[in-house]
Amino acid sequence: MTLTFLLNGECVDAGGLPPTTTLLDWLRETRGLTGTKEGCNEGDCGACTVIVSDETGARPLNACILLLPQLQGKAVRTVEGIGGPDGGLHPVQQAMIDHHGSQCGFCTPGFIASMACAHMNGETDYDRALAGNLCRCTGYAPILRAARAAETAPVPDWMQDDPGFFLAEILSGGAEGRGAQSPPVSLHPGSTDDLARLYAAHPQATLIAGATDVGLWVTKQLRDLEMPIFLNACTDLQAVDINDTDIQLGAGLTIARLMHVIAPHHPSYAAMLRRYGSEQVRAAATLGGNIANGSPIGDNAPALIALGATLHLRHGDTRRAMPLEDFFLDYGKQDRAAGEFVEAISLPRQPDRLRCYKISKRFDQDISAVLGCFNITVEAGHVRAARIAFGGMAGVPKRAAHVEAALIGRPWTEATIDAAQSAWDQDFAPLSDMRASARYRLRVARNLLRRYFLEDQGTAISALEVRA
Repeated sequence: MTLTFLLNGECVDAGGLPPTTTLLDWLRETRGLTGTKEGCNEGDCGACTVIVSDETGARPLNACILLLPQLQGKAVRTVEGIGGPDGGLHPVQQAMIDHHGSQCGFCTPGFIASMACAHMNGETDYDRALAGNLCRCTGYAPILRAARAAETAPVPDWMQDDPGFFLAEILSGGAEGRGAQSPPVSLHPGSTDDLARLYAAHPQATLIAGATDVGLWVTKQLRDLEMPIFLNACTDLQAVDINDTDIQLGAGLTIARLMHVIAPHHPSYAAMLRRYGSEQVRAAATLGGNIANGSPIGDNAPALIALGATLHLRHGDTRRAMPLEDFFLDYGKQDRAAGEFVEAISLPRQPDRLRCYKISKRFDQDISAVLGCFNITVEAGHVRAARIAFGGMAGVPKRAAHVEAALIGRPWTEATIDAAQSAWDQDFAPLSDMRASARYRLRVARNLLRRYFLEDQGTAISALEVRA
Protein backbone atom coordinates (compact mmCIF):
# COMPACT_ATOMS: atom_id res chain seq x y z
CA MET A 1 0.00 0.00 0.00
CA THR A 2 1.02 3.64 -0.37
CA LEU A 3 3.04 4.95 2.55
CA THR A 4 3.59 8.67 2.27
CA PHE A 5 5.22 11.12 4.66
CA LEU A 6 7.44 14.16 4.65
CA LEU A 7 11.18 13.59 5.07
CA ASN A 8 13.26 16.71 5.65
CA GLY A 9 10.73 18.75 3.69
CA GLU A 10 10.41 16.27 0.80
CA CYS A 11 7.34 14.12 0.19
CA VAL A 12 8.44 10.47 0.00
CA ASP A 13 6.72 7.14 -0.62
CA ALA A 14 8.13 4.25 1.43
CA GLY A 15 5.55 1.70 0.34
CA GLY A 16 6.32 -1.83 -0.77
CA LEU A 17 8.55 -2.72 2.18
CA PRO A 18 7.88 -5.17 5.01
CA PRO A 19 5.74 -3.41 7.63
CA THR A 20 8.32 -4.17 10.32
CA THR A 21 11.02 -2.14 8.56
CA THR A 22 12.33 0.39 11.06
CA LEU A 23 12.75 4.03 10.17
CA LEU A 24 16.41 3.79 11.21
CA ASP A 25 17.19 0.97 8.77
CA TRP A 26 15.27 2.68 5.97
CA LEU A 27 17.06 6.00 6.52
CA ARG A 28 20.52 4.49 6.56
CA GLU A 29 20.18 1.68 4.01
CA THR A 30 17.66 3.07 1.53
CA ARG A 31 18.04 6.84 1.76
CA GLY A 32 21.74 7.05 2.64
CA LEU A 33 20.99 9.34 5.60
CA THR A 34 23.61 7.95 7.96
CA GLY A 35 23.63 10.86 10.40
CA THR A 36 20.98 9.02 12.43
CA LYS A 37 23.03 6.47 14.38
CA GLU A 38 22.36 2.97 15.65
CA GLY A 39 23.47 2.54 19.24
CA CYS A 40 21.44 0.29 21.50
CA ASN A 41 18.75 -0.50 18.88
CA GLU A 42 16.15 -0.69 21.65
CA GLY A 43 15.18 2.92 22.36
CA ASP A 44 17.47 3.60 25.31
CA CYS A 45 20.48 5.59 24.10
CA GLY A 46 18.87 8.24 21.87
CA ALA A 47 21.55 8.10 19.16
CA CYS A 48 18.80 7.48 16.60
CA THR A 49 16.51 10.35 17.71
CA VAL A 50 14.51 12.08 14.99
CA ILE A 51 11.76 14.71 15.12
CA VAL A 52 8.27 13.56 14.10
CA SER A 53 5.49 16.12 13.62
CA ASP A 54 1.78 15.82 12.98
CA GLU A 55 -1.35 17.76 13.82
CA THR A 56 -0.66 17.27 17.55
CA GLY A 57 2.78 18.91 17.38
CA ALA A 58 6.43 17.86 17.21
CA ARG A 59 8.05 15.24 19.40
CA PRO A 60 11.37 13.37 19.53
CA LEU A 61 11.17 9.65 18.77
CA ASN A 62 13.61 6.76 18.56
CA ALA A 63 13.99 5.76 14.91
CA CYS A 64 15.37 2.34 15.85
CA ILE A 65 12.00 1.08 17.14
CA LEU A 66 9.76 3.26 14.97
CA LEU A 67 8.17 1.17 12.22
CA LEU A 68 7.58 2.80 8.84
CA PRO A 69 3.76 2.42 8.76
CA GLN A 70 3.57 4.52 11.94
CA LEU A 71 4.71 7.52 9.87
CA GLN A 72 1.85 7.66 7.39
CA GLY A 73 0.86 11.31 6.89
CA LYS A 74 3.46 12.67 9.30
CA ALA A 75 6.63 14.72 8.90
CA VAL A 76 10.12 13.49 9.85
CA ARG A 77 13.24 15.55 10.39
CA THR A 78 16.62 13.84 10.70
CA VAL A 79 19.84 15.60 11.66
CA GLU A 80 20.44 16.24 7.94
CA GLY A 81 17.21 18.26 7.78
CA ILE A 82 17.69 20.26 10.96
CA GLY A 83 20.18 22.57 9.33
CA GLY A 84 18.97 25.13 6.80
CA PRO A 85 18.45 24.33 3.10
CA ASP A 86 21.28 26.73 2.23
CA GLY A 87 23.70 24.97 4.57
CA GLY A 88 23.14 27.31 7.52
CA LEU A 89 23.17 25.86 11.00
CA HIS A 90 20.27 25.54 13.39
CA PRO A 91 20.82 27.56 16.60
CA VAL A 92 21.35 24.40 18.64
CA GLN A 93 23.96 23.16 16.16
CA GLN A 94 25.87 26.42 16.38
CA ALA A 95 25.62 26.39 20.16
CA MET A 96 27.02 22.87 20.33
CA ILE A 97 30.06 24.12 18.38
CA ASP A 98 30.44 27.24 20.49
CA HIS A 99 30.22 25.36 23.79
CA HIS A 100 32.29 22.31 22.75
CA GLY A 101 29.36 19.95 23.21
CA SER A 102 30.78 17.13 21.08
CA GLN A 103 33.86 14.93 21.19
CA CYS A 104 33.58 11.60 19.38
CA GLY A 105 30.32 12.83 17.87
CA PHE A 106 28.48 9.52 17.78
CA CYS A 107 25.74 10.71 20.14
CA THR A 108 25.66 14.26 18.76
CA PRO A 109 23.03 13.82 16.00
CA GLY A 110 20.57 12.43 18.53
CA PHE A 111 21.27 15.26 20.94
CA ILE A 112 20.79 17.78 18.13
CA ALA A 113 17.41 16.26 17.24
CA SER A 114 16.23 16.29 20.86
CA MET A 115 17.52 19.83 21.42
CA ALA A 116 15.98 21.14 18.20
CA CYS A 117 12.62 19.59 19.09
CA ALA A 118 12.75 21.09 22.59
CA HIS A 119 13.73 24.45 21.06
CA MET A 120 10.76 24.31 18.68
CA ASN A 121 8.37 23.47 21.53
CA GLY A 122 9.75 26.07 23.93
CA GLU A 123 10.84 23.36 26.34
CA THR A 124 13.56 24.52 28.73
CA ASP A 125 13.66 21.62 31.22
CA TYR A 126 16.73 20.06 29.63
CA ASP A 127 17.24 17.52 32.41
CA ARG A 128 13.97 16.01 31.22
CA ALA A 129 14.26 16.72 27.50
CA LEU A 130 17.75 15.20 27.19
CA ALA A 131 17.41 12.33 29.66
CA GLY A 132 16.91 9.90 26.78
CA ASN A 133 20.18 10.84 25.07
CA LEU A 134 23.32 9.20 26.43
CA CYS A 135 26.85 10.55 26.05
CA ARG A 136 29.93 8.68 27.23
CA CYS A 137 32.76 11.09 26.45
CA THR A 138 31.75 14.75 26.33
CA GLY A 139 29.92 15.00 29.62
CA TYR A 140 26.60 16.74 29.92
CA ALA A 141 27.69 20.15 31.22
CA PRO A 142 28.72 21.63 27.84
CA ILE A 143 25.68 20.08 26.15
CA LEU A 144 23.35 21.65 28.70
CA ARG A 145 25.16 24.99 28.31
CA ALA A 146 24.62 24.76 24.57
CA ALA A 147 20.91 24.07 25.00
CA ARG A 148 20.51 27.06 27.29
CA ALA A 149 22.50 29.32 24.98
CA ALA A 150 20.20 28.52 22.05
CA GLU A 151 16.86 28.75 23.83
CA THR A 152 16.21 32.45 23.09
CA ALA A 153 17.04 32.17 19.38
CA PRO A 154 14.00 32.20 17.06
CA VAL A 155 12.85 28.93 15.53
CA PRO A 156 14.23 28.82 11.94
CA ASP A 157 11.64 29.19 9.19
CA TRP A 158 12.48 25.83 7.66
CA MET A 159 11.63 24.07 10.94
CA GLN A 160 8.13 25.54 10.88
CA ASP A 161 7.18 24.32 7.40
CA ASP A 162 6.34 20.71 8.29
CA PRO A 163 3.09 21.19 10.25
CA GLY A 164 1.35 22.35 7.06
CA PHE A 165 1.71 18.91 5.47
CA PHE A 166 -0.46 16.10 6.76
CA LEU A 167 -2.53 13.52 4.95
CA ALA A 168 -6.14 13.60 6.07
CA GLU A 169 -6.58 9.84 6.15
CA ILE A 170 -4.47 6.70 6.43
CA LEU A 171 -5.47 4.02 3.99
CA SER A 172 -7.00 0.85 5.43
CA GLY A 173 -6.77 -2.73 4.29
CA GLY A 174 -3.57 -4.26 2.98
CA ALA A 175 -1.04 -3.84 0.25
CA GLU A 176 -2.60 -3.26 -3.14
CA GLY A 177 -1.65 -5.82 -5.80
CA ARG A 178 -0.01 -8.26 -3.40
CA GLY A 179 1.85 -10.98 -5.20
CA ALA A 180 3.87 -13.98 -4.11
CA GLN A 181 6.91 -11.80 -3.40
CA SER A 182 5.01 -8.93 -1.78
CA PRO A 183 5.70 -7.96 1.81
CA PRO A 184 3.43 -9.35 4.54
CA VAL A 185 0.10 -7.63 4.83
CA SER A 186 -0.44 -4.97 7.47
CA LEU A 187 -3.71 -3.40 8.50
CA HIS A 188 -4.42 0.25 9.26
CA PRO A 189 -7.84 0.82 10.86
CA GLY A 190 -9.05 4.41 10.86
CA SER A 191 -11.21 4.15 13.99
CA THR A 192 -11.79 1.97 17.04
CA ASP A 193 -14.81 0.43 15.31
CA ASP A 194 -12.62 -0.55 12.36
CA LEU A 195 -10.05 -1.96 14.79
CA ALA A 196 -12.66 -4.05 16.58
CA ARG A 197 -13.84 -5.53 13.29
CA LEU A 198 -10.33 -6.26 12.00
CA TYR A 199 -8.97 -7.73 15.22
CA ALA A 200 -12.01 -9.98 15.69
CA ALA A 201 -11.48 -11.26 12.14
CA HIS A 202 -7.70 -11.63 12.59
CA PRO A 203 -7.09 -12.54 16.26
CA GLN A 204 -3.58 -13.75 15.41
CA ALA A 205 -2.59 -10.19 14.48
CA THR A 206 -0.24 -8.01 16.53
CA LEU A 207 -1.52 -4.62 17.65
CA ILE A 208 1.07 -1.85 17.33
CA ALA A 209 0.56 1.58 18.86
CA GLY A 210 3.86 3.09 20.03
CA ALA A 211 6.04 0.02 19.28
CA THR A 212 8.24 0.75 22.32
CA ASP A 213 7.77 -2.91 23.30
CA VAL A 214 6.90 -4.58 20.00
CA GLY A 215 9.80 -2.77 18.30
CA LEU A 216 12.21 -4.84 20.39
CA TRP A 217 10.52 -8.03 19.21
CA VAL A 218 11.74 -6.98 15.78
CA THR A 219 15.17 -5.53 16.56
CA LYS A 220 16.27 -7.85 19.38
CA GLN A 221 14.27 -11.05 19.00
CA LEU A 222 14.23 -10.86 15.17
CA ARG A 223 10.61 -11.95 15.15
CA ASP A 224 8.43 -11.85 12.05
CA LEU A 225 5.02 -10.33 12.77
CA GLU A 226 2.52 -12.15 10.60
CA MET A 227 -0.14 -9.45 10.44
CA PRO A 228 0.57 -6.19 12.30
CA ILE A 229 -2.36 -3.86 12.90
CA PHE A 230 -1.15 -0.27 13.27
CA LEU A 231 -3.28 1.89 15.55
CA ASN A 232 -1.87 5.36 14.86
CA ALA A 233 -4.95 6.41 12.84
CA CYS A 234 -7.39 5.39 15.61
CA THR A 235 -7.52 8.86 17.12
CA ASP A 236 -10.73 8.03 18.98
CA LEU A 237 -8.71 5.46 20.92
CA GLN A 238 -6.74 8.41 22.32
CA ALA A 239 -9.76 10.25 23.72
CA VAL A 240 -9.98 11.60 27.27
CA ASP A 241 -13.33 12.22 28.96
CA ILE A 242 -13.41 13.90 32.38
CA ASN A 243 -16.75 14.50 34.09
CA ASP A 244 -17.95 15.06 37.64
CA THR A 245 -17.62 11.40 38.62
CA ASP A 246 -15.04 9.73 36.38
CA ILE A 247 -11.88 10.12 34.35
CA GLN A 248 -11.89 7.93 31.24
CA LEU A 249 -8.59 7.43 29.44
CA GLY A 250 -8.41 5.94 25.96
CA ALA A 251 -5.98 3.06 25.58
CA GLY A 252 -4.14 4.89 22.79
CA LEU A 253 -3.22 7.81 25.06
CA THR A 254 0.55 8.32 25.08
CA ILE A 255 2.37 8.42 28.39
CA ALA A 256 3.48 11.99 27.58
CA ARG A 257 -0.12 13.14 27.25
CA LEU A 258 -1.24 11.06 30.22
CA MET A 259 1.25 12.99 32.37
CA HIS A 260 -0.47 16.27 31.53
CA VAL A 261 -4.00 14.86 31.85
CA ILE A 262 -3.47 13.26 35.26
CA ALA A 263 -1.27 15.96 36.85
CA PRO A 264 -4.13 18.24 38.06
CA HIS A 265 -5.86 15.29 39.71
CA HIS A 266 -3.00 13.13 41.02
CA PRO A 267 0.33 14.97 40.78
CA SER A 268 2.33 12.15 42.40
CA TYR A 269 1.23 9.82 39.60
CA ALA A 270 2.34 12.39 37.01
CA ALA A 271 5.68 12.85 38.80
CA MET A 272 6.24 9.10 38.70
CA LEU A 273 5.48 9.06 34.96
CA ARG A 274 8.20 11.68 34.48
CA ARG A 275 10.57 8.77 35.21
CA TYR A 276 8.85 6.39 32.79
CA GLY A 277 11.43 5.77 30.06
CA SER A 278 12.64 8.90 28.30
CA GLU A 279 11.05 11.81 26.47
CA GLN A 280 11.30 9.75 23.27
CA VAL A 281 9.68 6.69 24.84
CA ARG A 282 6.91 8.65 26.61
CA ALA A 283 6.03 10.36 23.31
CA ALA A 284 5.35 6.96 21.70
CA ALA A 285 4.36 4.48 24.44
CA THR A 286 0.66 4.15 25.23
CA LEU A 287 -1.32 3.50 28.38
CA GLY A 288 -3.16 0.56 26.82
CA GLY A 289 0.06 -1.03 25.63
CA ASN A 290 1.60 -0.77 29.10
CA ILE A 291 -1.46 -2.47 30.60
CA ALA A 292 -2.03 -5.10 27.90
CA ASN A 293 1.51 -6.46 27.93
CA GLY A 294 0.88 -7.57 31.52
CA SER A 295 4.34 -6.79 32.82
CA PRO A 296 4.71 -7.23 36.61
CA ILE A 297 6.91 -4.12 36.58
CA GLY A 298 4.76 -1.90 34.35
CA ASP A 299 4.58 1.44 36.15
CA ASN A 300 0.98 2.40 35.33
CA ALA A 301 -0.85 -0.61 36.74
CA PRO A 302 -0.04 -0.14 40.46
CA ALA A 303 -1.05 3.54 40.35
CA LEU A 304 -4.32 2.78 38.57
CA ILE A 305 -5.13 -0.17 40.83
CA ALA A 306 -4.58 2.05 43.87
CA LEU A 307 -7.05 4.51 42.35
CA GLY A 308 -9.69 1.81 41.86
CA ALA A 309 -9.47 1.81 38.07
CA THR A 310 -11.79 -0.16 35.80
CA LEU A 311 -10.49 -1.79 32.63
CA HIS A 312 -12.69 -1.69 29.51
CA LEU A 313 -12.17 -4.48 26.95
CA ARG A 314 -13.74 -4.90 23.52
CA HIS A 315 -14.17 -7.81 21.11
CA GLY A 316 -16.05 -6.85 17.97
CA ASP A 317 -19.23 -5.14 19.18
CA THR A 318 -19.06 -6.78 22.63
CA ARG A 319 -17.66 -4.82 25.53
CA ARG A 320 -16.94 -5.83 29.11
CA ALA A 321 -15.46 -4.14 32.15
CA MET A 322 -13.57 -5.42 35.19
CA PRO A 323 -11.52 -4.06 38.08
CA LEU A 324 -8.02 -3.59 36.71
CA GLU A 325 -6.42 -5.86 39.32
CA ASP A 326 -8.55 -8.78 38.07
CA PHE A 327 -7.03 -8.52 34.59
CA PHE A 328 -3.66 -9.89 35.71
CA LEU A 329 -4.01 -13.63 36.31
CA ASP A 330 -0.42 -14.85 36.49
CA TYR A 331 2.97 -14.01 35.08
CA GLY A 332 2.50 -13.50 31.33
CA LYS A 333 -1.21 -14.36 31.54
CA GLN A 334 -4.09 -11.87 31.40
CA ASP A 335 -7.87 -12.19 31.26
CA ARG A 336 -8.08 -11.24 27.59
CA ALA A 337 -9.56 -13.40 24.85
CA ALA A 338 -8.12 -13.74 21.34
CA GLY A 339 -9.23 -10.77 19.25
CA GLU A 340 -10.09 -8.74 22.35
CA PHE A 341 -8.28 -5.48 23.08
CA VAL A 342 -8.01 -2.84 25.78
CA GLU A 343 -10.25 0.06 24.77
CA ALA A 344 -10.08 2.35 27.80
CA ILE A 345 -9.30 2.68 31.48
CA SER A 346 -11.57 4.66 33.81
CA LEU A 347 -11.13 5.75 37.39
CA PRO A 348 -13.42 7.50 39.85
CA ARG A 349 -12.89 11.17 40.64
CA GLN A 350 -11.69 11.35 44.23
CA PRO A 351 -9.73 13.53 46.65
CA ASP A 352 -6.05 13.15 45.97
CA ARG A 353 -4.53 10.79 48.53
CA LEU A 354 -2.35 8.92 46.04
CA ARG A 355 1.40 8.72 46.39
CA CYS A 356 3.59 6.73 44.00
CA TYR A 357 7.14 5.71 44.91
CA LYS A 358 9.39 4.32 42.19
CA ILE A 359 12.54 2.59 43.47
CA SER A 360 15.27 2.04 40.89
CA LYS A 361 19.03 2.29 40.62
CA ARG A 362 18.86 5.32 38.31
CA PHE A 363 16.47 8.24 38.49
CA ASP A 364 15.94 8.39 34.72
CA GLN A 365 15.38 5.59 32.23
CA ASP A 366 15.37 2.65 34.61
CA ILE A 367 13.05 -0.27 35.29
CA SER A 368 11.50 -0.29 38.73
CA ALA A 369 12.90 -2.70 41.30
CA VAL A 370 9.83 -1.87 43.39
CA LEU A 371 6.97 0.51 42.67
CA GLY A 372 4.59 1.17 45.54
CA CYS A 373 1.37 3.18 45.20
CA PHE A 374 -0.66 4.14 48.28
CA ASN A 375 -4.16 5.61 48.41
CA ILE A 376 -5.23 5.78 52.07
CA THR A 377 -8.27 7.71 53.28
CA VAL A 378 -8.11 9.05 56.82
CA GLU A 379 -11.11 10.49 58.67
CA ALA A 380 -11.17 11.66 62.30
CA GLY A 381 -7.69 10.25 62.80
CA HIS A 382 -8.62 6.73 61.67
CA VAL A 383 -8.05 4.87 58.42
CA ARG A 384 -11.40 4.62 56.64
CA ALA A 385 -10.20 3.04 53.38
CA ALA A 386 -6.94 1.84 51.88
CA ARG A 387 -5.82 0.70 48.46
CA ILE A 388 -2.15 -0.26 48.22
CA ALA A 389 -0.69 -1.75 45.04
CA PHE A 390 2.80 -2.80 44.02
CA GLY A 391 4.80 -3.66 40.96
CA GLY A 392 7.94 -5.79 41.20
CA MET A 393 6.71 -7.73 44.23
CA ALA A 394 4.99 -10.63 42.45
CA GLY A 395 4.46 -12.13 39.01
CA VAL A 396 1.69 -9.57 38.44
CA PRO A 397 0.87 -6.07 39.70
CA LYS A 398 -0.77 -6.85 43.03
CA ARG A 399 -2.68 -5.28 45.92
CA ALA A 400 -1.44 -5.58 49.50
CA ALA A 401 -4.80 -6.87 50.73
CA HIS A 402 -3.65 -8.06 54.16
CA VAL A 403 -1.78 -4.83 54.81
CA GLU A 404 -4.88 -2.86 53.83
CA ALA A 405 -6.97 -4.92 56.26
CA ALA A 406 -4.43 -4.33 59.03
CA LEU A 407 -4.82 -0.56 58.57
CA ILE A 408 -8.55 -0.05 58.01
CA GLY A 409 -10.46 1.04 61.10
CA ARG A 410 -7.34 1.70 63.15
CA PRO A 411 -5.76 4.98 64.26
CA TRP A 412 -3.53 6.62 61.65
CA THR A 413 -0.36 6.36 63.74
CA GLU A 414 3.08 4.81 63.55
CA ALA A 415 1.94 2.22 66.05
CA THR A 416 -0.64 1.00 63.53
CA ILE A 417 2.02 0.84 60.84
CA ASP A 418 4.28 -1.15 63.18
CA ALA A 419 1.44 -3.56 63.93
CA ALA A 420 0.87 -4.12 60.19
CA GLN A 421 4.45 -5.25 59.54
CA SER A 422 3.70 -8.98 59.67
CA ALA A 423 0.95 -8.61 57.06
CA TRP A 424 3.46 -7.91 54.32
CA ASP A 425 4.65 -11.54 54.35
CA GLN A 426 1.07 -12.68 53.80
CA ASP A 427 0.71 -10.51 50.70
CA PHE A 428 4.05 -10.90 48.94
CA ALA A 429 6.78 -13.46 48.35
CA PRO A 430 8.95 -11.57 45.85
CA LEU A 431 11.72 -13.07 43.78
CA SER A 432 15.38 -12.13 43.74
CA ASP A 433 16.76 -10.98 40.40
CA MET A 434 19.38 -8.66 38.97
CA ARG A 435 17.47 -5.57 40.13
CA ALA A 436 16.92 -6.51 43.77
CA SER A 437 16.79 -9.36 46.24
CA ALA A 438 13.54 -10.62 47.74
CA ARG A 439 14.66 -9.45 51.17
CA TYR A 440 15.40 -5.96 49.86
CA ARG A 441 12.04 -5.72 48.12
CA LEU A 442 10.07 -6.65 51.23
CA ARG A 443 12.04 -4.24 53.38
CA VAL A 444 11.52 -1.41 50.88
CA ALA A 445 7.78 -2.13 50.69
CA ARG A 446 7.46 -1.89 54.48
CA ASN A 447 9.48 1.33 54.53
CA LEU A 448 7.37 2.90 51.78
CA LEU A 449 4.25 2.65 53.93
CA ARG A 450 6.11 4.50 56.67
CA ARG A 451 7.29 7.02 54.08
CA TYR A 452 3.69 7.61 53.03
CA PHE A 453 2.70 8.18 56.67
CA LEU A 454 5.55 10.62 57.29
CA GLU A 455 4.78 12.54 54.10
CA ASP A 456 1.13 12.70 55.14
CA GLN A 457 2.25 14.22 58.46
CA GLY A 458 4.16 16.95 56.63
CA THR A 459 7.67 15.52 56.89
CA ALA A 460 9.91 16.35 53.92
CA ILE A 461 10.80 12.96 52.44
CA SER A 462 11.95 13.74 48.87
CA ALA A 463 15.15 11.89 48.07
CA LEU A 464 16.00 14.70 45.62
CA GLU A 465 16.35 17.28 48.38
CA VAL A 466 19.82 17.86 49.77
CA ARG A 467 20.16 19.39 53.21
CA ALA A 468 23.23 20.53 55.13
